[in-house]
Amino acid sequence: MLRSLQLLSLFLTPAKTRAATLYAGLGEGSSLCEEKRYLNLGYWANAPARLDEAGDDLARLVARAGGLGPGMEALDAGCGFADQDILWMRECQPSRIDGINSSRLQLERARELVAAQGLQARIVLREGDAVRLPYPDGSFDAVLSIEAAFHFNTRDGFLREAYRVLRSGGRLAMADLCAASVPMELPARIQALIGRSFWQIPKDNMYDSAEYARRLGAAGFRNATVESIWQDVYPRFIDFARVRLRDSALRRRMNPVFRAFLSTSANARKRVRPSLMDYVLVRADKASSALDLADAQPGGHH
Repeated sequence: MLRSLQLLSLFLTPAKTRAATLYAGLGEGSSLCEEKRYLNLGYWANAPARLDEAGDDLARLVARAGGLGPGMEALDAGCGFADQDILWMRECQPSRIDGINSSRLQLERARELVAAQGLQARIVLREGDAVRLPYPDGSFDAVLSIEAAFHFNTRDGFLREAYRVLRSGGRLAMADLCAASVPMELPARIQALIGRSFWQIPKDNMYDSAEYARRLGAAGFRNATVESIWQDVYPRFIDFARVRLRDSALRRRMNPVFRAFLSTSANARKRVRPSLMDYVLVRADKASSALDLADAQPGGHH
């Protein structure tokens, strides 16, 4: 009951971002996974049968975009239950992953999962704010984030912090939501407002992919790309969710408010199109030399 009330309260505070309250309300039982705890939409291009595998594929996609590899030190901003961190450590073999998250409940469970894998010395998770990262300048080779940056208040603040904590030549890679590039009529704007209120997306983060790329440049990044992968994410997730939400065991463990919201959203979008939001894969580099820094400045030589 308390968690249901927490979720209902989000609709009363559309101007504020309370991601920690959102995820406290969702708890541990609201993932559509069977074994893992991904709360993201997954990546469905390889036709996985379950969100467990689609979530893994999304994690792999972001890791490839970030160039994550052996010996690297990486930051996971908005680490959730850390399923992706465990996968990255196993498959990419970085020397260390630091995860930061605003949800204490998620972190407690994530630490248990990491310890069960014997990875607690290499995956270090802490509570904190992604726009005030508690790390020195130049701490990481890669900053990664999966479906979290749209929560940050604001995303611009996070981009500046990500640039600061990256080492020279480091890379930012994210799967993120952003505004659609097409104008919305009134019904769509109302839908978007309801969704933004529930998912705690600050209004300042609601801009399209072209503006996203511009803001990456304003934060200091170069070689920025913001690529729509909507077609391989949202329509297939909706098809999956409509079926998965019929499962009686899942229905019993899910937060009932979230279940109702997700069911209504899935059934309302039988003809799915990217008219409300876009889903993007973001890549951007921190300049690796004094010459690159000069090129990155306005008026620099290219």
